[in-house]
Amino acid sequence: MIPRYTRPEMASIWEPQTRFKIWFEIEAHAADALAELGVIPKEAAKTIWAKAKDATFNVERIDEIERETKHDVIAFLTHLAEIVGPEARFVHQGMTSSDVLDTCLNVQLKRAADLLIADLDRVLAALKTRAFEHKMTPTIGRSHGIHAEPVTFGLKLAYAHAEFSRARARLVAAREEISTCAISGAVGTFAQIDPRVEEHVAKAMGLRPEPVSTQVIPRDRHAMYFATLGVIASSIERLAVEIRHLQRTEVLEAEEFFSEGQKGSSAMPHKRNPVLSENLSGLARMVRAYVTPALENVALWHERDISHSSAERMMGPDATVTLDFALVRLAGLIEKLLVYPANMQKNLDRLGGLVHSQRVLIALTQKGASREDAYKFVQRNAMPVWRGEGDFQTLLKKDADVKKYLTDAEIEEKFDLGYHLKHVDTIFKRVFGES
Repeated sequence: MIPRYTRPEMASIWEPQTRFKIWFEIEAHAADALAELGVIPKEAAKTIWAKAKDATFNVERIDEIERETKHDVIAFLTHLAEIVGPEARFVHQGMTSSDVLDTCLNVQLKRAADLLIADLDRVLAALKTRAFEHKMTPTIGRSHGIHAEPVTFGLKLAYAHAEFSRARARLVAAREEISTCAISGAVGTFAQIDPRVEEHVAKAMGLRPEPVSTQVIPRDRHAMYFATLGVIASSIERLAVEIRHLQRTEVLEAEEFFSEGQKGSSAMPHKRNPVLSENLSGLARMVRAYVTPALENVALWHERDISHSSAERMMGPDATVTLDFALVRLAGLIEKLLVYPANMQKNLDRLGGLVHSQRVLIALTQKGASREDAYKFVQRNAMPVWRGEGDFQTLLKKDADVKKYLTDAEIEEKFDLGYHLKHVDTIFKRVFGES
């Protein structure tokens, strides 16, 4: 985790003290279940809670023990025994390290998903507000980066809203999929611990029992979780790249907010750079980078190995922290985005009416021209305009072949900008409902 790109709410989920607190809760809830089953004394379970429930675990002490034992869970249990006393011998009865580690990781990933879902809600709210603000603000649509036909800036934001709505649904599903618990002991057979202990711990920790674990929770669940984060990151970048293009000097249809006192360049005082959008592209790459190791973690040896462990210790915090920061940054960017409708109209008019070429093409075919001829008539009038040699509508009116099929009034009617926007309401209802 890099402090520059870390928000405290998400970082706290991955702090050692939080992790050890979750480990303790897993062990203590298991002790409660074992006590109810008569495996350990009930007083011992009560003592475990009483002595350590409000304890601040000594991270340095745990690290010191681990340097000797070379085992993090044993180091924690040793330190816990120092706090609890003799009754600590009843902790971890029939359990294996993965029971603690995997259940804890899933608790952390679930909590991280809660924050990310809230972040997505803020992004969606910002997109909806700005989309309705610019619902009918005309702008040029581009294919291959080239002027195509008119759209509205509100539609651009509606596209993004629909995409992030899908992202939210995927993340909710990934949160559900990752929310399982395994307290099944060595190789997952429950030989040394009753399955009812797992059921108790799962309920207490807000999870579900893993239907069948080996000695680890199956990593396909985690692969789907991190793949979902990767797709969300790609959606962030898609919108960020759009904004970066729109802020280019020769386009300048939208621009990141530039605060008083902000500097764009150490060398050129005039610069106003799309630094937030560029930053989002970089952050998205980092989140996506963790998808491949998550997929590779699925293939573990037999009932358990720890080849996944080192990767997850990095990717768990890094991917969630980075995506959390990116989503909040994106929400702020959209909320304060500067939009320039006059420049949008200027760019719409830049090609002298060529954006209406398809309407003329269709009109000619409907009046009897073959598609091949109609395309030829329209293109030969469009190319001079492309080179800056005239106005498209004027040239069409002078073309004898075109005039065989269309009157001047019919040609003029095909240059109505409103025609392209007649279904904006329909699209908005599909995206936002009847709001």
